[in-house]
Amino acid sequence: MMKGIVNRLRGQVRIRAECAFPERVLNLCGAQDLAFWDLQWESPTAFTCRLSRRDWKALQEAGKHLECRFELVGLEGAPYFLLRLRHRQALAAGLVGCALALFLGSFFIWDFQVEGNETVPTERILRALEKNGVGLGTFGMSLNGEDIRNRVLLDVPELSWIAVNVSGCRASVQVRERTPPPEMIDRRQPANLVARRAGLVLKVQTIGGVACVVPGSAVTEGQILISGVEDTDTVGARVLAGMGKVTARTWYHLTASMPLTAAEKRYTGREKTGISLVFGTRRIKFFSNSSIEGAEYDKITNRYPWSLLGVPLPVTLVTETWRFYDPVPAPRTAAQAEKTAEAILTDQLQKMVEPYGEVKSTLCSSRQKGDALLVTLSAECLEEIGESAPIYTEEETGG
Repeated sequence: MMKGIVNRLRGQVRIRAECAFPERVLNLCGAQDLAFWDLQWESPTAFTCRLSRRDWKALQEAGKHLECRFELVGLEGAPYFLLRLRHRQALAAGLVGCALALFLGSFFIWDFQVEGNETVPTERILRALEKNGVGLGTFGMSLNGEDIRNRVLLDVPELSWIAVNVSGCRASVQVRERTPPPEMIDRRQPANLVARRAGLVLKVQTIGGVACVVPGSAVTEGQILISGVEDTDTVGARVLAGMGKVTARTWYHLTASMPLTAAEKRYTGREKTGISLVFGTRRIKFFSNSSIEGAEYDKITNRYPWSLLGVPLPVTLVTETWRFYDPVPAPRTAAQAEKTAEAILTDQLQKMVEPYGEVKSTLCSSRQKGDALLVTLSAECLEEIGESAPIYTEEETGG
């Protein structure tokens, strides 16, 4: 493949040779050290092949004493292509300008690829890079990796490491997020561990203080689980930080009212499409007005980045389509309303329980009340229910 590219860059010709003894032509090429390739026989006395420009001229001179007829079939390669443009100066200048622009543009950054971030949004990382001089159109060879890393880490403290590697016109941004340190427990602050919510205690782990409940006991919200006041036989009561973990079985009952009539979209068939081009950070619209008032519609946006020979260009074609609809009331069955409400209540339950434990089982029930369906989600969970409540002494209260 590489040899074929080199031959086309140097220029090659395709010829047809017809002779009563064609093997003489081949022997002549071997004797004169003339390279040929893509040999194809058309008949016992004729064949076609390809040669370089220099070898073609040498074959014409050496084959004059042979009773052979040579015919030039085609001219191929860059020299002949450029020769055809000698009377089209504007086209030739445009091609040279495009090639030069593509070559020079490869030294600038036109595309970003961010990897390694899970909680920090990609947009925030790109904004921090742009603030510190790394954006679309930045000269890639002028970047100072250490300086960029130090300044971006100050703007995004959630990151512990960042590296920008430039390959052609694409910048690969690799980040590593910082692991938050565990919350420090102040063992000097007197406190009780109280129940965050009611439940049935399953396990008690005491780190400091005196346990006030045992596994199998039921507790109410606000009840002391681990006391920070400890009675001693020598110095009396001692106030310290009551700490530990209390795991309990808890129950939740969440209720939602879902109407049995919902608004649905009925598309009118009317659509509006707008096309725009984004050059770097500048946008050129090819439509007059994108503001639509007093109408219900869905907006669909598609982006098509441009590239040339696999090299991304700083140009993106953006199409925006507005599909108009009319909201119309539509009845829904009790099963549909119950399923929708159950999904909403389950999501709400997960947000309430996830920081402390897990949901073990759920049960959904419903009953119709007027034009709405009253849906109740009952759940049994296993979670940690203890939370710290400070103990205020007389000195702290000013008594």
